[in-house]
Amino acid sequence: MANRHTSITLLLFLAAAGCGADSPDTSKLNGDETAVDIPEDQIIRTANPYARGYTDSDFPRIQELAPGVYSYEQLRSAGDEKFTTVSMFVVTETSVLVADGQGSIEETQKMIDYIAMVTDKPIKDVVVASDHGDHTAGNSAFPREARFWAHPTSASALERMAQNGSALPLATNLVADREVLQLGGREIHIQFLGRAHTGGDLVVYLPKEKIMFMSEAYLHRVFPAMRSAFPSEWVEMIEVAQAMDVDMYVPGHGFVDHPSILKDELEVFQGAIRAVIEEAQRWHEEGFDLQDAIAGATFGSLETWSLRESQGDRALQQVFAEIDGTLPEAN
Repeated sequence: MANRHTSITLLLFLAAAGCGADSPDTSKLNGDETAVDIPEDQIIRTANPYARGYTDSDFPRIQELAPGVYSYEQLRSAGDEKFTTVSMFVVTETSVLVADGQGSIEETQKMIDYIAMVTDKPIKDVVVASDHGDHTAGNSAFPREARFWAHPTSASALERMAQNGSALPLATNLVADREVLQLGGREIHIQFLGRAHTGGDLVVYLPKEKIMFMSEAYLHRVFPAMRSAFPSEWVEMIEVAQAMDVDMYVPGHGFVDHPSILKDELEVFQGAIRAVIEEAQRWHEEGFDLQDAIAGATFGSLETWSLRESQGDRALQQVFAEIDGTLPEAN
């Protein structure tokens, strides 16, 4: 099916025959899986892998976004739905930086094994762009000597998870605003653009390549998940990202598509957050309580987005809390 390919050239389109094994199938690195570009208007704009013509065996899906810059998409389950969790890794002359892990030690180790198929450079930096478990639960698979970068809010969240028994590496380096790294000939910015999905949201920005990994601050055709979000500030954070010199915005969930599609879809996603806020405000202003809103709210085209059923009620609750001034200061 043609729609199984994006119009970005794939370095590795790794079908997962052998993904469940202890080590990746290195025969997949011969270049035979390089994709053919297709017209952008043929790409189905959905986070549903099956609607795009994929099967489970088509993952993980790895793309070279620029020389030495790679996205890594792996399927995860949420109830009966499956969608992708996206990480990014940057290969420098001396080491590798990884932006976000995956949701378990097994899945993160699998990603590490695939990185080792691309380069023999060691992983020395890990950015906790989102502190949620689907991006951090496997972080203990990373080398112990790696630096773990996190916003202070996320660092506190990791500490709480560790106190509750999670074997997670704690943050070794804090980024409250911006840290500029010079790694093996590359300039990499780790930045906090404002509270969004978690309150400690970081982005990884490559100014030369004009690529920004936004993690869970950008959910590509996935319903706005707001269990620890700051809804109105999330809208503003996206505006800050849109004002920067970026050609490609990489989401934390959903598919990594052509740069022009991703730029358009970031605007669409921002509109989705606004739509949730406006629907909650409508019910609140008319004097209804949260349960009334949950029972009667509708979200137009967002009704077909991935995770609508599992995330819609919680999103309304978070916007009601924002309106009432009861949002917590940290997740």
